[in-house]
Amino acid sequence: MNIIKISGKFLDQPILVKKFERSVPYILTGLGSGYCIKETLNADKKNRKRTFISSGITMAATITSAIAAPKIASKIFNNSADTTMTLRETVNNNRGLIYDFVHNNKISESLKNILIKERGKIFGFKNFYKVVNELEATAKGKEFLNNIVPEPENISSSDIFSKIGELSLIGLIPVMGGIAGGIAGDSLTTKNWKAKIPDKIKEGAYQYLANIFLCNIGAGMALGVMEKLHIKSKTARAVGMIFGILTTGVIGGSAIANLIGQKIINPILHNNDTKGLYSERKPEAIDIGLHLDDIATVAVMSGLKWIEPALPIMYSVSGYRAGIGYRNGTNDVKD
Repeated sequence: MNIIKISGKFLDQPILVKKFERSVPYILTGLGSGYCIKETLNADKKNRKRTFISSGITMAATITSAIAAPKIASKIFNNSADTTMTLRETVNNNRGLIYDFVHNNKISESLKNILIKERGKIFGFKNFYKVVNELEATAKGKEFLNNIVPEPENISSSDIFSKIGELSLIGLIPVMGGIAGGIAGDSLTTKNWKAKIPDKIKEGAYQYLANIFLCNIGAGMALGVMEKLHIKSKTARAVGMIFGILTTGVIGGSAIANLIGQKIINPILHNNDTKGLYSERKPEAIDIGLHLDDIATVAVMSGLKWIEPALPIMYSVSGYRAGIGYRNGTNDVKD
C-alpha cells in the first residue's frame, strides 16, 4: 500500500475521527473568539464596544448553528446510524478487535507489541505504517485492517443526491444562523440596522449558491455520470467531481448568485439595482480559498470519514460573511 493510501487510512481511524468530532466545537469557539477580538481591536476606539457586541453575536449565532447543522441534517436524512457509537464504544470496539486478533493469529513479536501498545488508542503514524505494511500481505491481516479502519465506500447512484442534500443543508444552516445573528447584533448596536439586511441576504445567497450548493450539485452530477459509466476508480471519481465543481460552482456560481441577487432578491427588498452583473459582488481571492470545502465535499463523497467533522469549521466562514453582509471590502451602512 502506498504512502498516500496509508495516510488516508491513518486519518480515517474511527477513534481519531470521533475525537476530532468532539473537539470541533472547541476549535470553532477558539477561532471565532480570536477573530472577534481581532476585529474589535482593529476598530476605532469609539466603535470597539459596538464592534465587539455585533461581531460577537454574529459569530456566536454562526458557530452555534454550524455545530448543530450535522446533527439536524443527520436526523432529516436518516443517517443517524453513522454516529450511533460513542467515543467510549468506539474505543472498546477497537480494544476488542485488537485483543481477538492478537490472541487468535500468529504474528511477529514486534507487531504484537505494537498492537498491544496502541490498543484502544489513536495509532501513531510510524506504528500504523508498520502494521499496515505487515498485515496487508495476508487475507486475515487485510480483514483485520478493514475492521479497525473500514475502507471508504463509493456512494451508490441512489444515494448521491441524498448526500448532496445532506451536505447542502449542513452548509445552509450556518449561513442562515449567521444572517440571523448579524441582524440581531446590528439591531442592538446600529440605529439604521434595517438598511443592512438586504446586503446580508444577498451575501448569504452568494455564499450559499456560489461556495456551497452549486459546487455540491456539480460534484453530484459528475459522480452520477461516472456511476452510469460504471467508473469505480476513486482517483477518476475525485477528478471528475473536481471538474464538476469547477464548471458549476467556481466558474458559474458567482454569476448565478449575482443574477439571483439582482433579479429576485433586489425587487423583493425594494432595491431595483440595474447595474452590471458583478456590481453585486465580485469574486475575490478569499472566495477561491473558501472552495477548500469543495475538496472536503469530494472527500466525503469518496467515502473518507475524517474530513466530515471539519465541515462546520469551513462553512462557518460563509455564515459569518453572510452575517456581516460582506460586499467586496465593506459591510458598513452609515447610521
